[in-house]
Formats: sequence, structure tokens, C-alpha cells
Amino acid sequence: MSADPWKRRVDAGDWAAITAEVNEYGGALLPELLTAGETEQIRDLYENDGHFRATINMGRHRFGEGEYRYFKAPYPEPVERLKQALYPRLLPIARDWHARLGRPAPWPDTLDEWLRMCHEAGQVKPTAILLRYGQGDWNALHRDLYGDLVFPLQVVINLNEPGADHTGGEFLLLEQRPRAQSRGTATLLPHGHGYVFTTRDRPVRSARGWSAAPVRHGVSAIRSGRRHTLGLVFHDAA
Repeated sequence: MSADPWKRRVDAGDWAAITAEVNEYGGALLPELLTAGETEQIRDLYENDGHFRATINMGRHRFGEGEYRYFKAPYPEPVERLKQALYPRLLPIARDWHARLGRPAPWPDTLDEWLRMCHEAGQVKPTAILLRYGQGDWNALHRDLYGDLVFPLQVVINLNEPGADHTGGEFLLLEQRPRAQSRGTATLLPHGHGYVFTTRDRPVRSARGWSAAPVRHGVSAIRSGRRHTLGLVFHDAA
């Protein structure tokens, strides 16, 4: 049995079903990736400046309301191990999407190789994020691009218990369909579970074959309590 518990949890997912759902909706719920104890440990990191390279006040930048912090490298073990375990599971989806759209797929077989490519292109800043929302906070619809090199999927994990620690705070996706009205989805993420979703755009069928549908994501208003989220982005920032 693998000594890496986070890899075991990632591998335990029904990846055929996850792939089908993310192909259909642009996002899909993942298994429980962090235990209750691990989510508490990561939440507690928020007050420790030594783990972070930058802090962003969303209201000040008109990104919504609330605050988030970018981790600095090296990441805490669960963050690093989850990124390493998720990348090879997401890679076939990413390559398939770009094949459908007739685009080259630049991503190598390992995350370390891909991040080296990012760094050689000047994208050297770590992008894992710890977000903290209080009552009334929300996250505006946006895309986490950070540079020319982009991995087309990313993952968020809810570090709190919906209904107990917070109400509201649904994860939102808005997809701009070709020559049609936009389509939205809202998902309340269970405690410790991940959600994989589209970073920039994804292939959808159109009358002329495959078209790229732009996708943005955000978080609905927190009605009560507090919500923390771990965000895993698979490319670094310029």
C-alpha cells in the first residue's frame, strides 16, 4: 500500500465518472482529499506569516470581499503531495481537451517537469492559495491565468463543514456557450472534498465541431460563519 495517504485518496476516485462529469459540466466533485484534522491544520496556517509570500484583500482590488494568501515554496506536505497526485490524473483530460480544439498540448508527464517549463518562461511565483471568507464575503467570477503557460484544470478543497461552520459559499462556474446564453452551476462542497474545474476554457460541441467555451469561477456570498478554501493551481505565476 502506498505510504502517501493523499495519493491513495486521489486514486480512490472514480476517474472515469469524474472525467465524464468535467467533460459535461466543466467541473466535477472529487473524493475526500483531506481529513477533518488535516483541514484544521491547514486552516490554522492562515495566521502564520512564515508560510506565505503575499496576502490579497479582495475588496481593495474589487475581486469581491474577503482575503486570501499565496503560499510560498516549499509547500506544506499535504499541499505538495496533493498537487503531485492530482496532476497525472488531470493530465489526460487536459491533453484530450486540447486535441479536440486542435491546439498543441505542452504539458509533460510530471508536474515537476511542467513547473520547470513555467520557471524557464519567467513564471516562478508559487500559486497555491489559502482563502478565508467571513459573513457577507464572496469571490467575483474570474480566471486564474498568471502568465502565458496555463494548465487547463485546477482544484479547490473546502476546509470547513457546510451547515455547521458556514452557510452559503457555494462554488460557482459560469460557462459562456458558443452562440448561446451562458450556463451556470453552483456546488456546495462537502468538508475536505475537492472540486476540479476549468481554468480558462474547455471544448464544447457546436454546429461546426468543437469550440472553446470560456469559463469563470467564483464563490457565492457567505450567509453566516466562516469558510476557508485551499486552491491548487497547476502552473506558477509571472
